[in-house]
Amino acid sequence: MTRLVPLFRCYFPGFAIAAVVALAAQFLADHYGAPSMLMAILIGLALNFLGEDTRTAPGIGLAARHVLRIGVALLGIRISADTLAGLGLAPLSLVALAVPLTIGFGLLLARLLGQPGRFGFLTGGAVAICGASAAMAIGALLPQDDRRERDIAFTVIAVTVMSTLAMILYPVLTARLGLTDASTGLLLGATIHDVAQVVGAGFSVSPETGEISTVFKLFRVMLLAPVVVIAALTLRNGSAAGGRRPPLVPRFVIGFLVLAAANSLGLVPQALRDLLDPLIRASLLMAVGAVGLRTNLPGLMTVGATAALMIVAETVFLLAIVLGPLLIWGL
Repeated sequence: MTRLVPLFRCYFPGFAIAAVVALAAQFLADHYGAPSMLMAILIGLALNFLGEDTRTAPGIGLAARHVLRIGVALLGIRISADTLAGLGLAPLSLVALAVPLTIGFGLLLARLLGQPGRFGFLTGGAVAICGASAAMAIGALLPQDDRRERDIAFTVIAVTVMSTLAMILYPVLTARLGLTDASTGLLLGATIHDVAQVVGAGFSVSPETGEISTVFKLFRVMLLAPVVVIAALTLRNGSAAGGRRPPLVPRFVIGFLVLAAANSLGLVPQALRDLLDPLIRASLLMAVGAVGLRTNLPGLMTVGATAALMIVAETVFLLAIVLGPLLIWGL
C-alpha cells in the first residue's frame, strides 16, 4: 500500500481529467448528436495547457498510451467469424483489397506532397479501416517525438469530420445511383470511416442496409490487427541502430486477436460483450481526449492544408475503388 500511494498521487489527477473529458464528450454526443470522438479531442485541445502541467501530465500520458491500447485490444470482442458468413467472397475481397490500396495511396500522396511516410500510413490507415480508432491504434506505434501527438490529433479531427459528411452525403448518392439496399450497405460499410457514422448512415436507409453496412464495417475493423502488425514491423525495421525497437507484435494486437478468436469460437457470452462495450467506448474516448490534452494547438495548425488535402483525397479514392465495381458488376 505504501508504494501505491505515490503512484496514485502521480497519475490520478491527469487520469481523472481525461475521464472528465470523455464524460463531457459522451454527454454532448448523447444530448446533441455530436460525434463523441470529435468532441473528446476538441475538449482536450481546449484544455491542452493541463497536458503541460507537471501535476497532471503523467496521468494524461497514461490515458493517451496505455488506456488506448486496452481499448484497441478490447475491440476484438466485437469481431466474430459468424458475422462474416453469407456476405459472399466477392464483396469481402473487394473490401479487403480496398484497405491496402488506400494505405498505399496514402503513402504515395505523402511522398508526392512532401509529408513523412509515417503520416501517409497514419492517415491512409485511418481512412481505410475505422477512422479515429485506427488512427489511435497506428499512432500508438509512432515514435515519441514532437510530431506524434500533433499528427494523431489532426488525423482524428479530419477523419471524424469526413466521416460525418459521408454519413450525410453517401445515402443521398446511393439513392441517386439507384443502388439496392444490399449494395448500399456494402458501400456504406466499406467507405465510411467511423463505426457510429456507418450505423447512422445505414439505418437511415433501411434496417437491412443498416445490418449489412455494420457487418462490413466490422470486417474492416478486423483488418486493423494485420495492418498494425505491418506498421509495427515497418517501424521496428526503421528504428535507429542501438535504439529501442518496438515489439515484433504489440501486446495489444495479440489481445485483439485472442478476443476475436474467442468470440468466433463462441467462448464469449453475450452478457460479457454487452458489459464490455461501454468500457471499449470509454477507453477510446479517454485516450482521444488525452491526446487532445497533450497536443499543442499552435503546433497543430502547422500541419497545413496539404495534410487536409491528403485525407480528403484518400476518402475520395476509397469511395471510387468500392463504388466502381458496384456500378460495373453489381456485387
